[in-house]
Amino acid sequence: MNEITLKPGEASLDDWRAIYRGAVPRLDPSCRAKIEASARTVERIVAKGDPVYGINTGFGKLASVRIPAQDLETLQKNIVLSHSAGVGAPMPQPVVRLMMALKMASLAQGASGVRPQTVALLEAMLAAQVIPVVPCQGSVGASGDLAPLSHMTATMIGVGECFTPHGRVPAHVAFVTHGLEPLVLGAKEGLALLNGTQFSTAYALAGLFEAETLFQSALIAGALSTDAARGSDAPFDPRIHVLRKHRTQQEAAETLRNLMAGSAIRESHREGDERVQDPYCLRCQPQVMGAALDVLRKAADTLETEANGVTDNPLIFAEDDTALSGGNFHAEPVAFAADMIAMAVCEIGSLSERRIAMLVDPALSGMPAFLTPKPGLNSGFMIPQVTAAALVSENKQKAFPASVDSIPTSANQEDHVSMAAHGARRLLDMVENAAGVVGIELLAAAQGCDFHAPLASSRALEAVRALVRAEVPHLEDDRHFHPDMAKAIAMVRDGRLVLAAQGIALPGVRA
Repeated sequence: MNEITLKPGEASLDDWRAIYRGAVPRLDPSCRAKIEASARTVERIVAKGDPVYGINTGFGKLASVRIPAQDLETLQKNIVLSHSAGVGAPMPQPVVRLMMALKMASLAQGASGVRPQTVALLEAMLAAQVIPVVPCQGSVGASGDLAPLSHMTATMIGVGECFTPHGRVPAHVAFVTHGLEPLVLGAKEGLALLNGTQFSTAYALAGLFEAETLFQSALIAGALSTDAARGSDAPFDPRIHVLRKHRTQQEAAETLRNLMAGSAIRESHREGDERVQDPYCLRCQPQVMGAALDVLRKAADTLETEANGVTDNPLIFAEDDTALSGGNFHAEPVAFAADMIAMAVCEIGSLSERRIAMLVDPALSGMPAFLTPKPGLNSGFMIPQVTAAALVSENKQKAFPASVDSIPTSANQEDHVSMAAHGARRLLDMVENAAGVVGIELLAAAQGCDFHAPLASSRALEAVRALVRAEVPHLEDDRHFHPDMAKAIAMVRDGRLVLAAQGIALPGVRA
């Protein structure tokens, strides 16, 4: 299992991607001094006895209630238990791991007042693959992702359940099995662990990473569809895109040119083709996909910044023993980023579906109806296109901005919230839908190119076709279609399609 060293406040997008994909994060030891200084500051604040929110007061609307010193440990335990109020299916384990690493990196910056052993427990749980079972619903993305982070924290005090290499078990059993010691939370620690944007940020980052693979796969499928439809590569000419100035549009056009370079299919109709222009779904790929890439990169910048920030409350400043209450827990930046990713994913799938519709229509593609050699007796790709349309429509509904909504909570003390949590959580489902569309397009485009034999496409696209044909044979007569689709969608989701485009550099969310 790979390990990476995580430097709190300075981690790269690649670091977070690696953790999401399974790498074990180890904290840079240099952060320990700041953690210790912050914890000592909380001890001094408690000793002074002055009221400080979350340390010796109630929470939210109950902030004016003073808590005596003998009850401070109970206060921190109670906030964890009472706030563990999530519902719904468990979060995917890779997203929980990412959430834990984000929280660990935030606490390790020495502005949260937790002890070194608290941060060390998160690190040890990740190393031992003891992953909390966290219900995925219940956060509004302000005052932190309280419910899901509370469920994570509850396991740290021996309450709740964990996923382990040996299955799903009670947290206290997992701790005994793996030699971990549950915490007794000190002053401020419960609040520090459950206050923050790490749930929303983890889901948004997961959505971003999956959307990157989707974007690259859709470029490949789009190039293959262009050849299948005997479309022109003239719209990808760099002179067109230089005039519009958008860098991402130029990158998308360059990628499409490179993917099609050397295609005998393209050369076969360069002269004498009566068609003047291709449909937008082919011709405007650089403009649409470039715009999607631009949005994904903006979201990536926001999320990388957020992942390196400290988002709990109050914040502890060891240099003058100060605790400042603010609003870093408000996840509006994450909500906006998630909405941008959602729009990009929606449009990637929408453009892909239009290419499928074009390929199955003989009036547009010039190929047999529904890409079957015997239309009528066979339905060919008729219903896969309907499935793609259904998936695109579902994504359009899901793409409505979450950030424009707000419902006051905590007796109107927390009167504006971001809704970043479900805005980010929907992204994985949206990518799954769009990957279904791109997978169907991949099959349709490969089938379309089959009709041009013996002419071949480019080296890169023939490698892609070989990948498809290794698992899904040419469709001569109707057969059970679902297994074919499942195999193609898996190629999109797991990145094999991207790897198959040999030697072609594909743009990603980092410029």
